[in-house]
Amino acid sequence: MTSFKIDNGTLSTKLRGQNLLRHPLLNKGTCFTLEERDALALTGLLPAAEETLDEQVFRAYESYKKKQSDLGRHIYLRSLQDRNETLFYRLLVTHIAEMLPIVYTPTVGLACQEFHEIYRQPRGLFLSYPDRDKMEAMIANIDLSDVQVIVVTDGERILGLGDQGVGGMGIPIGKISLYTACGGIYPGIALPVVLDVGTDNPERLKDPRYIGWKHTRIQGTEYQAFVDRFVKAIVKRYPKVLIQWEDFSKANARPLLDRYKDQICTFNDDIQGTAAVTLAGVLSAVKVNRGDLKKQRIVIYGAGSAGTGIADQLSLAVDVHNIWMIDRVGLLIQGMPNLASFQLPYTQSPEKVKAVGLDPTKPLFLEEVVDKLHPDILIGVSGCPHVFNEAVIRKMAQGVKRPIVFPLSNPTSQCEADPADIVRWTNGNVLIATGTRFPDVPLDGKVHKIGQCNNYYIFPAMGLAVLAARATRVTPGMFLTAAETLSGLSPALQHPEDRLFPEPEQVRSVAKKLALAIGLQAQKEGVAPKTSPEALEQAIQATFWEPKYWPVQPASV
Repeated sequence: MTSFKIDNGTLSTKLRGQNLLRHPLLNKGTCFTLEERDALALTGLLPAAEETLDEQVFRAYESYKKKQSDLGRHIYLRSLQDRNETLFYRLLVTHIAEMLPIVYTPTVGLACQEFHEIYRQPRGLFLSYPDRDKMEAMIANIDLSDVQVIVVTDGERILGLGDQGVGGMGIPIGKISLYTACGGIYPGIALPVVLDVGTDNPERLKDPRYIGWKHTRIQGTEYQAFVDRFVKAIVKRYPKVLIQWEDFSKANARPLLDRYKDQICTFNDDIQGTAAVTLAGVLSAVKVNRGDLKKQRIVIYGAGSAGTGIADQLSLAVDVHNIWMIDRVGLLIQGMPNLASFQLPYTQSPEKVKAVGLDPTKPLFLEEVVDKLHPDILIGVSGCPHVFNEAVIRKMAQGVKRPIVFPLSNPTSQCEADPADIVRWTNGNVLIATGTRFPDVPLDGKVHKIGQCNNYYIFPAMGLAVLAARATRVTPGMFLTAAETLSGLSPALQHPEDRLFPEPEQVRSVAKKLALAIGLQAQKEGVAPKTSPEALEQAIQATFWEPKYWPVQPASV
């Protein structure tokens, strides 16, 4: 039983007094009117002043600025969210460029590592393997009647930081925050979930402060049965829910997506969201270079779920044989042992490897491949810091007038290169975007703008489109449409020296534009009811939540 409902812009609740003030979706703090205070048993529980939301935002921002570290600012914002979600989101939206790196990458990586230290209030759903027989009962405990978006992780591959166990919950919490801040999804219909199936991180297992299930990871059929229980139970309660998979290991990410993509409305952001935003950046950069995308030679360093997802998107427009993938074992070549099935389409034939002057009988790594291949585009999703070193970048720049380099790994500590170095090593000729925000780079009297190739341009818009268009599935065509639409919004297309992606301050308007294009594509593919573009645009506007307080009235007991 939920504790509130919303009807015609008015919120009715059975909660009273301190119980109401403790509910973050309902709490207005000093913005409760005097009449509401009398009606809801709040008189005497709040200071006398009756403030506006803007006044609350001003005070909250002053407190935020006093924090001495990014983690301290993250903790402050999370605590504010736990007290008052509307105030949290108004503050976040008001200062979105400043605060996106705090609520999400790169700071969220440290927050996951320190999850046991910064844990204050329960948020979301913690589904532990020992409680697997209670799955439906645990889901029934959620005090939300209409969950429409879920972000779920098992914490095994958090950004580039590896297995964080239950600490990985920081990622779904952060993603849900971006769904609302960037995509206008009402927080009362969004739920973060962690599947606590143990951890193989020895530091977590031996740490007495670790608050997850202290057990090595469940694998194989037991793991799959647990995930099946989760999906079955969550869809039973919320039949139309959109499930986003986040930060699963290479061994599980694509198999889970393949297992459920035709059964429920779902996508994997690491595979499909990363691919779409990267394709958008590549499309923009190639246009700036006045090049032919089909002829681009592309090297992707990192052949896991993110790297092969990018390759899947690029292969829609590029000859698959022009995509060269390098993993920790070296260049992927036909006949190599122990390759995953999703890597096989991106193996090069020994004959083609020989044709560019490389020896296919030995492991071939990044510098050697770049030296011989002279790629136009270099993309990093490896989680290996500084692997795009001076030798690699200078060799690439020797063969390409304006190289396109995307070091995308998060957080900042795992990025393949510092953009300032890449700009310097290419004499300022590079077209560059990074996964985490980096400052612009001055060189020789000119400022080189660093675009942020971040999924927050894609997945919030996808969620908004699914909800507004009432889509029942998420298709590859919808992600391709998102990429093409985002590419068309690149500032660099108007001014070639500008950044490849829109400014973070524009992300909410960008989400609406992408959602319209995605929704129309969903209708075209038959996975959403057919409407006019005007009707879909109206549905997007109606779905898009602005952080403001509703009038609150007592519901009958």
